[in-house]
Amino acid sequence: MSAPGNTSDWPTFSFIGIPGLESAHMWISIPFCLLYLLALGGNILLLLLVRSEQNLHEPQYYFLAMLALTDLGLSLSTMPSVLAIFWFDIHHIGLDACLAQMFFIHTLSSVESGVLVAMAFDRLVAICAPLSYSRILTHYTVVCLSGAALLRGATLLAPLPFFLRTFPFCGANVLSHSYCYYPDVLNLACGDVTLSSVYGLVCVLCTFAVDVIFILASYMKIVGTLMKLGIQDRSWKSLHTCACHLCTVLVFYLPLLSLAVLHRYSEETSPLLYTTMSNAYLLVTPLLNPLVYSLKSRQIQAALRKRFWVQRVVAGE
Repeated sequence: MSAPGNTSDWPTFSFIGIPGLESAHMWISIPFCLLYLLALGGNILLLLLVRSEQNLHEPQYYFLAMLALTDLGLSLSTMPSVLAIFWFDIHHIGLDACLAQMFFIHTLSSVESGVLVAMAFDRLVAICAPLSYSRILTHYTVVCLSGAALLRGATLLAPLPFFLRTFPFCGANVLSHSYCYYPDVLNLACGDVTLSSVYGLVCVLCTFAVDVIFILASYMKIVGTLMKLGIQDRSWKSLHTCACHLCTVLVFYLPLLSLAVLHRYSEETSPLLYTTMSNAYLLVTPLLNPLVYSLKSRQIQAALRKRFWVQRVVAGE
């Protein structure tokens, strides 16, 4: 492995941490570590609730469990490099480790987007075809939709590491994130990266763009159905179940779009803002998803009350 700065087939890459606040990295690590622990704990709690509570054994909560699982994967994919910077002042990562981290981050992000589509389909069927819900959303359908999201992400994004391995890297090889991000690593490659850049754009269009269109179309159909029912018959309870999903969609896509915009205009963006948004992209979503469902879903709230009330009773005995 060569020192960063030389052209090599086995380069190392450098993470920048938070520019201008290097002396405070140890203090900054405290809230970062707490947020990571909250994200891990919240998603593990959701998984345990869905597994143990019989009234949560429904398609929408199976998709929620899949969402929590991908959020756990995203947190665990970024946590080592972020905390290594803050705790141990380790800023370097090898090519293979960088490509592995990049693959998991992008694949899990694609899977999460696919799960959000499956959740939109679940709400679409529940509101627009309630009598056919149990016939359409079977366990087999849930497995197929979840498997399709995983297969799409892994298949589309598997070529990305191989594309990057074909390029030599020269210069300082300094990444602008605290983790390996495909456009960021591609910018450091020497040679013609047109094909790799176009393929990356195709991946974005085939995943996030298609998913956003389907989610928007689903909610347009849902709103249209509710409007046709009339005010007196409108199912506000069904509409309330969509609120959790819409909040989750916003929590996922807003940081993603913000990061994409900042990356497009990175030269004009403050390094501190850019680094903060890049960390928020993979930290905020796993943290807020359990919080959104805990606050908005009555079934999750009931399961939490039941679980902790039972524990208090047992402890009191």
